[in-house]
Amino acid sequence: MNNSKKISLYKTKALLKDQRILLGLVIVLLIVVVGCINSKFVRLSNITAIFQQISVLGILTMAMAMLLISGGIDLSIGNMMVLSGVLVGTIITNGGSLSVAIIAGIAVSTVCGLVNGIIIAKSKCMPLIITLGTSQIFFGISLLIAGGSFINFQKKLDFMRTIQLFNFLPLMVIFMLIIVLIMYLLLNKTKFGRRIVAIGGNEKNAYLSGIKVDLYKIITYSISGAIVGLAGLIFAARLNAITANAGSGYELDALVAAVIGGVTFEGGRGTVLGAFLGCLLTGIISNALDILGVHAYIKIVITGLIIVTAVVLSNIENARKKQ
Repeated sequence: MNNSKKISLYKTKALLKDQRILLGLVIVLLIVVVGCINSKFVRLSNITAIFQQISVLGILTMAMAMLLISGGIDLSIGNMMVLSGVLVGTIITNGGSLSVAIIAGIAVSTVCGLVNGIIIAKSKCMPLIITLGTSQIFFGISLLIAGGSFINFQKKLDFMRTIQLFNFLPLMVIFMLIIVLIMYLLLNKTKFGRRIVAIGGNEKNAYLSGIKVDLYKIITYSISGAIVGLAGLIFAARLNAITANAGSGYELDALVAAVIGGVTFEGGRGTVLGAFLGCLLTGIISNALDILGVHAYIKIVITGLIIVTAVVLSNIENARKKQ
């Protein structure tokens, strides 16, 4: 084998080891196979529907991915999102202006993220345990505000669905893609991004190199909270109503999507594009199962299998890289 063939083979192997490439190939293969079985799957209207369905999860996945890369985690984002939405709905139903409601919704989720960040940074406790606790606090506050009933948004947020780019791309999808782009630039093109990757990779070394670890943790959780607030607005726009328990399970879905995309629990590894592709894959699988008429209970089993497989493969890949 000559040198050019060896180099070509090496490059091919390197590409196949890139989880983003593998995810892209899986997504294309899935689209082709399901499209051949049922042509409705590849219609533009269904593709648009898939992106609408993942618009909330896509934004939450960006927040979760950033935290995981920084060495953290937030299991309160589901209830934080709902708290934001409940506050927006309450202001609207009480005659408040839409702009004030939107600002208040994003502000309250930012404050929630700030609180998480301060507690985690200063107490040095495990983020998983802290955010499990704050999740219940946010849920309780939502119950107090909503009173256990549905809050109707009176179609005030319908513009996120009705305004479309090129007559097929809703505003909520555009918002999601903008967040993905912003997160990509933030983590890959800024000093802030490089520093939180360093913190996630080795917190002690990052501290010894002069990085203000606590400050960056607090900022990271605050940014995450603001992103979750936007997800709350889109969540409300999709349903036109919200209740205090509506966010249950979203934190797990975001975590799964990020892990499928190659973001690790250990921190310091993973990419925004990979996390987004992981989210897109979960959305495509869910839509494909619906199109093919798979029973809802079987969908739950398949989702569980995907979670276990993603975590196992992630750990295997991490162990391989450490060798």
